[in-house]
Amino acid sequence: MTVLAHLSDLHLDGGAESADRARRVVEYLTALPGTVDAVLITGDIADHGTEAEYHQAREVLAPLHDRHPVLLCPGNHDSRPQFREVLLGLPAGPAPVDEVHDIGGVRILMCDSSVPGRPEGALEPQTLRWLDDTLAAAPDRPSFVAFHHPPTPLGLPYIDGIALREPTALAKVLERHDQVLAVLCGHAHTAATTAFAGRPLLCAPGIASTALLPWEQGPEESWKTHEAPLALTFHLYEEGDEEGRVTSHVRAL
Repeated sequence: MTVLAHLSDLHLDGGAESADRARRVVEYLTALPGTVDAVLITGDIADHGTEAEYHQAREVLAPLHDRHPVLLCPGNHDSRPQFREVLLGLPAGPAPVDEVHDIGGVRILMCDSSVPGRPEGALEPQTLRWLDDTLAAAPDRPSFVAFHHPPTPLGLPYIDGIALREPTALAKVLERHDQVLAVLCGHAHTAATTAFAGRPLLCAPGIASTALLPWEQGPEESWKTHEAPLALTFHLYEEGDEEGRVTSHVRAL
């Protein structure tokens, strides 16, 4: 069995509140009596994409790196050059941040759906080619595809307005690769489950805040709240005789 902890949207901004919320999740994961195979953080690590915010992220996430593999991808609040340099130890640059990891019997493809300077998302042609080629290189390895922006509406008007653009191109890639188990996203600031391209689409809760559903909002209220409990999702992959099974558990802290 492969176990992945999935969280998203830390929005570390140099202040105490966002850092304290992220530290509570880090403390929970590092104190687990058992182990997980990896921790995925699907974007918006920083709030303004500054170098100082990424240094804060390194400090907050350091105990997590000591205990578990930590896999990251950028969101719309992130900045590729600083993300690369401070968080990944790579040369700064404007190219998409796409990485593949083989962990615990599965392949995890962390894709960059950020569009510099824009809130909505898109997978650049080079990312789609990389995704297609990387999946094709291991057709028998069960795989998760992860990125920030959900590629299908979630019933959250604000989030749906800044979701992934041109999702059909992604769907065509996924349809060529039967080993893709699920698509993992952030951006929604709430745990959400739907389907995309014939696979489960699983959105992680937001750490910095939680999105309100339309019927939870008053006419003058924000689309999000800081009052809801922190939460994360555990995804379990169990290999079966004919096909594997993905089970997800949302844990409120």
